[in-house]
Amino acid sequence: MNHREPLIHIAKRDGMAWWQAWLIRLASLVLALVVCALFIYSITRMNPVSVYASMWDGAFGTKRRIWITLRDTMMLLCIGVGLAPAFMMRFWNIGAEGQILVGGCATAAVMIYGGATLPTWALLALSAAVSIVAGAVWGLIPALFKARWNTNETLFTLMMNYIAIQITCFLIPKWENPVGSNSVGVINQRTQAGWFPSLFGQQYMLNVILVLTLTVVMFLYLKYTKQGYEIRVVGESENTARYAGISVRRVIIRTMAISGAICGISGFMAVAGSGHTISTGAAGGRGFTAIIVAWMAKFNTFVMILIALLLVFLEKGAIEIASTFKLTDYASDVVKGIILFFLLGSEFFIQYSVRFRHSHKKEAEA
Repeated sequence: MNHREPLIHIAKRDGMAWWQAWLIRLASLVLALVVCALFIYSITRMNPVSVYASMWDGAFGTKRRIWITLRDTMMLLCIGVGLAPAFMMRFWNIGAEGQILVGGCATAAVMIYGGATLPTWALLALSAAVSIVAGAVWGLIPALFKARWNTNETLFTLMMNYIAIQITCFLIPKWENPVGSNSVGVINQRTQAGWFPSLFGQQYMLNVILVLTLTVVMFLYLKYTKQGYEIRVVGESENTARYAGISVRRVIIRTMAISGAICGISGFMAVAGSGHTISTGAAGGRGFTAIIVAWMAKFNTFVMILIALLLVFLEKGAIEIASTFKLTDYASDVVKGIILFFLLGSEFFIQYSVRFRHSHKKEAEA
């Protein structure tokens, strides 16, 4: 019996040169912009180039906008760097939102209770320490259950987010300012005790230095250290890791403590370095967006810089075109979604080759 070959043949690639992979990503971005242009023109009858120029203006139009874009990029990048080791180990840490929140709550507690007695340098050092510990503990809990009882880390870390939200809700009435507002308000607004100081005349320069330092350190840790090697081996095959004498339980626990600690630092930055307050929206959904950053960058923290900047640019640009061209948030989100769809789709073509029946036959005959 003759079996007809499938119309489309999909096969995993053995490998691809880095420049070819980036060429595919660039082509997908150009194609996404073309599709977005058609969408924009169909609903507004406006010149898409003007809309794109408005997006650029929303992110980089003024010096203040540039620094706000950098601030938000650093926040997103920090979380992505925190997720990188866990995801490389194939431990699906969906709990970054909760780890950010507990780190932010810890920082807020230090600023509120120590703001009147401790100098700013001591407040910053203590805030960083407690946020690291809080985030690490929040990462350790699901790791311990995974290592001991093989629980589902995706559901466990997701549920930890909701517990962190409830803890934040519990603390807000205790710290509310003014009383009865049901919000914490700006912490130490008069003294600015515990706030990140300006460096080189820039309010958010310390955010940039801190996160870029973490980015370099994490890249070196994952690529060149013994522990980074163990993370990669466990991610590829736990059985292979055990055969090589690696303690899978120890790697899981250690890696999730590091992942949670760095996400806790993000909470520290959100409170001490940016918003100077704490609320249930302090994470702002970045814990989920950072998953895209880590995954698209293939856990390369330097590549994460570009991905994080692109996502923040799209967010700022979407807000700008919504206000400038009187578009609804839904329309601007469609533009953002189309671009993300094409960029994520490009990863498929980087990992897999797609051949049609006719071309497949020709190659076989040759």
